[in-house]
Amino acid sequence: MSGPAWDYVLKFIITGDAAVGKSSLLVRLTDQRFLANPDPTLGVEFGSKLITLPGEGRVVKLQCWDTAGTESFRAITRSYYRGAAGCLLVYDVTSRKSFVNARTWLADVREHADPNLTCILVGNKVDLCSSSESSNLNPSSTSSPPKSSNPTSNPNIKSRPREVSTAEAAEWAKSEGMLFVEASAKSGENVEQAFVDASKDILDKIARGLFKDDRSPGVKLSKPNTNLTLEQGAGGGSGSCCAS
Repeated sequence: MSGPAWDYVLKFIITGDAAVGKSSLLVRLTDQRFLANPDPTLGVEFGSKLITLPGEGRVVKLQCWDTAGTESFRAITRSYYRGAAGCLLVYDVTSRKSFVNARTWLADVREHADPNLTCILVGNKVDLCSSSESSNLNPSSTSSPPKSSNPTSNPNIKSRPREVSTAEAAEWAKSEGMLFVEASAKSGENVEQAFVDASKDILDKIARGLFKDDRSPGVKLSKPNTNLTLEQGAGGGSGSCCAS
């Protein structure tokens, strides 16, 4: 009997203020579609995705927990931080408040999650900015943004002023030891790239002995004839969420 079709299973959490597009990012990753009017997340939602790391050939299964951004669910969502290997800390580039509040979310994650967790700061909704404001989505990326990422090409989409510059967010991410990318759940720009960058960082930490492979609840190493899941690393069990 052959083993699983992946090399690693990595547990991710997606956190940040309500309405910054966390659920839309997850659906874009897993289903390659855009949620125009998503319902507020109640507690947590779950999605999974197989990705192949470019240039490496290793296949990673992402198990992602989208957490609610409201205070009333904070106690529930905190339980899902435990054992996570990666975190997408999301803010809206057109909402300075969501960027300021990201500091509180980061402190919360670091208080309850594994100290070796890889965190990537994601500035979402760049599709709402003008083309001049969104010309540099990811300074480290060599790919060109798709034409659909320019909202001015569609007269039905109203642009918003950017309230958080790329440079400011990148500087803060660097000072906090986080990765950084700007993305659009609507166009798909840099959504999968955010998970790829974070996954590579996690695997680098595994190579350096910071994560102990399948002995860490957020990292599972595939083995022949072994069915490995992250249920015990979920924190709150799987009864309160739906697999997509």
